[in-house]
Amino acid sequence: MTHDSDGRSMRERMLAGDLYIADDPELAEHMRRAADLMDAYNATSARDPQVRRRLLAQLLGAVGEGTEIRPPLRVDYGSHIRVGARSFANFGLVALDVAPITIGDDVQIGTNVQLMTPTHPVAPDLRRAKWESAAPITIGDNVWLGSGVIVLAGVTIGENTVVGAGAVVTRDLPPNVVAAGNPARVIRTIEHTGPSAGPDAGPGAGLGAGPGAG
Repeated sequence: MTHDSDGRSMRERMLAGDLYIADDPELAEHMRRAADLMDAYNATSARDPQVRRRLLAQLLGAVGEGTEIRPPLRVDYGSHIRVGARSFANFGLVALDVAPITIGDDVQIGTNVQLMTPTHPVAPDLRRAKWESAAPITIGDNVWLGSGVIVLAGVTIGENTVVGAGAVVTRDLPPNVVAAGNPARVIRTIEHTGPSAGPDAGPGAGLGAGPGAG
């Protein structure tokens, strides 16, 4: 277990959101455990949902009732990811959980979405010395992330918000909006989400065929 001059381990520094060096024996062991569970999960059959659920519960920090994540799933540690109830992630989710990733209830995640908590220093000397850090990502209840969305470190997305396919979310998004683009920007607000609102109130309004949840 490698320590810095302040006496903290690299894992302690990482979890505090401070600069740390990832090439550390303690962190490597946590990653190997995650890799073993991740490989086992990604090899499961859709015909054996109980085994799939058991492995997912072992891999992640928490997973709510009725939540489904289709393999392949890629994580760094897994234990720093918490997913609420009735959420769904389609094929190819990458959730690099160097910092905590919190996904709420009833979230819809399209194919090949990336949730990226790690970041590296801009200062070249620190980056050359292999220091890095991370910041948490929070996805609110009932959010829809379209296929190929990338969410960067430190971002919070408010409840009910829809993010169009291929968007890169670099800053927080408020609740109840539709956002798209690179960097993602708010296109409009969602004023009514009830069934009486009609098709124009759906996430496709103003986005052609819709965000493309996949």
